Amino acid sequence: MSPLTLGALEDLGYRVQAGRAAPFRLPVGACPVQADSPAVPAGGFASCAAARAAGAALPLRWGQPGYRPGLDGDGDGLACER
Repeated sequence: MSPLTLGALEDLGYRVQAGRAAPFRLPVGACPVQADSPAVPAGGFASCAAARAAGAALPLRWGQPGYRPGLDGDGDGLACER
């Protein structure tokens, strides 16, 4: 697993000051919704090719729309890895 960058910590809801990370809550509406999110079929994508064709950002992560265990060959929570 790669180390988290300061920007990634901030995206996860952590305020980084003086080299320390402290959790904080974002105000409602502070996180924009991605307008071009792909349409995800009920039950997830049938295949990685179908996810790619729909424009999904790969790899799909556990808990993300479109993820399903059948696409995660090694069971690490990432489906459609390259």
